[in-house]
Amino acid sequence: MAAAPFCDVATWRRFLRWLAIEDDRPDPVKGLRAPAVKATLVPVFTSGELSALRRACRGRGFTDRRDAAILAVFEAVGIRLSELAGIRHVPGDPAHGDLNLHGREIRVFGKGGKPRIVTISYEAARSVDRYLRSRALHPLAGRPELWLGVNGRGPLTPAGIYQLVARRGKQAGVAAHPQRFRHHFSHTWLDRGGAEADLMQLNGWSSPQMLTWYGASARGARARRNYDHIMHGTP
Repeated sequence: MAAAPFCDVATWRRFLRWLAIEDDRPDPVKGLRAPAVKATLVPVFTSGELSALRRACRGRGFTDRRDAAILAVFEAVGIRLSELAGIRHVPGDPAHGDLNLHGREIRVFGKGGKPRIVTISYEAARSVDRYLRSRALHPLAGRPELWLGVNGRGPLTPAGIYQLVARRGKQAGVAAHPQRFRHHFSHTWLDRGGAEADLMQLNGWSSPQMLTWYGASARGARARRNYDHIMHGTP
């Protein structure tokens, strides 16, 4: 028997209400309220945690340079895990690649394959450039996928990148995962006065509802920091 397709709570309630009318019986969900879900804020990184992650990848070997570049890109722009895993590098045909390190830009493909251009920091661009020099010596350097495995292995999958980030976090004594970088980037952007519309573009959001989740910690930080400015007139 095939598994029933996933439906949200509202869809199930409508179905059960329709079924009750069709069978002329009481509505089993009438008067029921969905349980309240307590939202928990994803903690942003401290400066000490980010420094520890960088130190964990300080070596000059292929693995360290690759991992350092991955963490630097996540920190710089907070793109989705699948977007980072899908970045392509075609040295002989830049038009078919996604990197523009001179302009500090990366083309990523979001949900539904929709492309967008994101900007990275100077440090992230330098880190990716260092990785590319090591990557050029990889047995599979001709592959278009940017992130390659060690010991001549093929491209990293999203799951492999997730494990890489968690492993580096454990090495640094930091709870690290790709989603936390996305929250950290969103928090930093809003906390420093970045426009919400620009953040939506950078993060590939089509709905402002995502700002409620990703921007929650930033709103609290801004409110606390602006207290003296509003209440006491201090700069």
